[in-house]
Formats: sequence, C-alpha cells, structure tokens
Amino acid sequence: MATQSQPPSVSKPLYKNARHLAQRIFFGTMAAIQVRPAMHSKLKREGSSLRAGEISIPLRHPPRVVAFGKAAQGMVIALNEILGGEIDAGVVVAPAEPPLKVARFRYFVGGHPYPNQGSIDGAKAALDLVSGLVAEDLVIFLVSGGGSALLEAPLQPNVALPDLVEFNRVLVTSGLPIEQINVLRKHVSAVKGGRLAARACPAVQFTVFISDVPEDLASMVASGPTLPDDSTVGECYALAERAGLVAKFPRTIREQFLERTLRETPKPSDGRFANSRSFCLLSNRDAVEAARAAAKGLGFVAKIDSGRWDADYQQVAQANLASLDALARAHPGQPVCLVVGGEVTCPVTGPGIGGRNQAFVLYATGKIAGQPRLVLSAGTDGRDGNSPSSGAVADGNTMARAQALGLDPAAFLAESDSYHFFCTLGDTLETGFTNNNVRDVRLWMDFGTDVRCP
Repeated sequence: MATQSQPPSVSKPLYKNARHLAQRIFFGTMAAIQVRPAMHSKLKREGSSLRAGEISIPLRHPPRVVAFGKAAQGMVIALNEILGGEIDAGVVVAPAEPPLKVARFRYFVGGHPYPNQGSIDGAKAALDLVSGLVAEDLVIFLVSGGGSALLEAPLQPNVALPDLVEFNRVLVTSGLPIEQINVLRKHVSAVKGGRLAARACPAVQFTVFISDVPEDLASMVASGPTLPDDSTVGECYALAERAGLVAKFPRTIREQFLERTLRETPKPSDGRFANSRSFCLLSNRDAVEAARAAAKGLGFVAKIDSGRWDADYQQVAQANLASLDALARAHPGQPVCLVVGGEVTCPVTGPGIGGRNQAFVLYATGKIAGQPRLVLSAGTDGRDGNSPSSGAVADGNTMARAQALGLDPAAFLAESDSYHFFCTLGDTLETGFTNNNVRDVRLWMDFGTDVRCP
C-alpha cells in the first residue's frame, strides 16, 4: 500500500539517477519563475487602472518607465504588452543588448558585477527622465537584482568611474552579506537609497520589483533607488570599520568615511514617498516553493528548510546537513529532499574561478562522501561569481571520482577555484544568463538508509 508521502503514481527515485533528478528539479524551478509569465499573471490593466494584487494605480495618461537590473528587458516587454504600448517614454539599463527593443525606450548596457560607463549613462538618463514631473504624472519603476552595479552615479562629483569599480570590487569580495554591502553602496550614490524616487517627486510612483535579497528587506533590491531607506550613515561607518574595509576603498571614497562626510538617504517618513507604492513580483520564496513541488512530483518527501541562510557557507552547510538528518530520520527508508534558499557568504581567498554556490557544493562534497546523498547549489541568474556556470551538483561518489583524477578539493577551495574542480568532473550547471535573479536554490537529497553507494 502506498504511503501518503509516496503517491502510487510516482516511482521511487533511484540513487543512480541522483544528479539527473536534481538537475531536473533545478531546471524545472527556473521554468516556473520566468519573468514574462509572472508579469502577465500578476499585473492586469483594468480600464484606466493598473492592478497588482490589492494595489490599484490610476493611468491618467501614458506613464514613464525606468527599468534596471538583470530582468529589466523581460519586464519592459511584458509591461508594454499589458499596457497595449501606451508608454510615454522609458529607460532600460540591463547587462546586455536586447534582441528586441521597445519603441520610445532608450537602452543602456550597464556593468556587472562592477559598474561601467553604461551604468553611469543609464543612471543619468533615468534621473533626467523623471525630473520635472507633476503630481498627475506616473512613473513605473521595474527593478531587479544586479541593479546596484548596472545603475550607478556618484553622489560626489570627484568620484570617478574607476573609483566606483574599485569600491564595488572591495565590497563584493569582502564576504559581507548583500544587505550590508548595499547599505554601504547607498550612501555614496546619487540614485540608490531612495534618491531616484526623490527626483521623481511629486509624480505618482509604482515600483514592481523582483527580489534578490531576504524577503523582509525590499529596500535592498538593487540598493533601493525607488524606496525609502532605513539604514544610516552611522551604520555605514560602523560596518566599514568592523570589516576593515576603509583602508581598501579608493581615496575619493575613503576620505568620505574618514572625514565623516557621507550624506543621509531619504527615510520612510520623508513626504516625497507619499505617492509611492511597491509590489513584489517574484522572490526566493517562489523559487524554493517551485523546487519543493518539483521534488515532490518526482517521488521525494520534500520540505523547505526556511530560515536566514545569509551566513558563512560552511556554517550553512553544517546546519543544512543537520536538517537533512532530521528529515531522513522522520521518513526512514524513503527518499527525501530538503530545499533551501538564500545566499551564503564566501570570502574570496585565491585567484581562481568560481562562486559561492560551487564553493558550497565543493565543501559539502566531503561531508556526503560515500553516502547515498546529493547536494546542489545554484544561482537563479545563471552566473555564479566570476564563473560561466550557475552552480554545481555533487553526490556521494563525487569525492572518489575526483580522487581518481588527482583533484584535491581543499586546494581548489583555497584557490577559490571551485569552477575548474566541477568542470573537470562535468558537474557544473549551465543555464546561460537567465535575465532573472531571485537568489540561490540549494537541494539536499537522501535516498534512504537501504541504499549504498556503489
């Protein structure tokens, strides 16, 4: 008789297919969080209004649109379809030239993970587009992950582009969680931390965002150019000093920290946000729920391990393993899948190629060696760190396969070269750029105590 957790119509997943099954779950997850279908599903034009959930925005006349981030192009195409092409003018700042351009939009190719001249030019165009508006005007902001680098302009005129590049390089290699990195970014920028929204006042403003940060930190998406900022300059000084970053900053930015001349960002009580609303289109919750459903559909007892996993990758791996142990004990002999979201932190310690996801899997490989277990970790944006892959997958046989090829996991970890370790084994995950980003997805599988690695 089939148990409640193992439907009769689903065959028991086999360990020999572990990596294939994990990849099916991940790619199925990516298909479930596509931007364009989400826009059409959650945003509707109803007569002279645009509705998103409980929010209704009046469309008195065609709006101006500013889109920036990894999902900018898809969001613009979908919004143009939803509004029947009734858009006054727009600016798009994305990481690549689009195959299709929407009329009345100016397009800029920004840099990622570090800003480039396109980031600067796009920010200037966005500021110009929303300047001089009146209360009857509407600006729609389409915001997604990656916008912190893709849309940038220095608050102080003596800060040059090379300074911004070096500042961002120091931040993204520091090992700080993304919300702390963005606190620092906000206070040196002319667009971040609500400053783009302040320029658009007194127009009605509607922000539709795809979240690549913890769910309760919406103002951190792309460093929050269109939302009020809770962080303070005092936090900036304390963060930078505690992490030992001030001496590493370029001179023009270092002086602002040493001389305590950073300017405060607009706060939630600021009247310039009185006509501003926001709506979360997609988040990491959508990704992990899609992954859980996919795993369940393949015959696993699947559970989401909810929590704040923006911590050191080794600590997170140990905590996830403890949760996997508990799930396996609760369902003895059955294949189980633990789904985890968020973004771990992983300091760069060497000159190699890789990212936090591949480093996570590489570390975890030693923890599941010889066991009927699997771990997968990948970014939903299609790129992990400075590698061309989105992540990697490993099972209980991976360590033995690596040793047979003379690969030393500890050496690859020390060199921050996890990509070449998994590329050699053929276990990287290749999605290409996804034009989306809702943080990372991790899968932990246990195929039951009755299974042994060959």
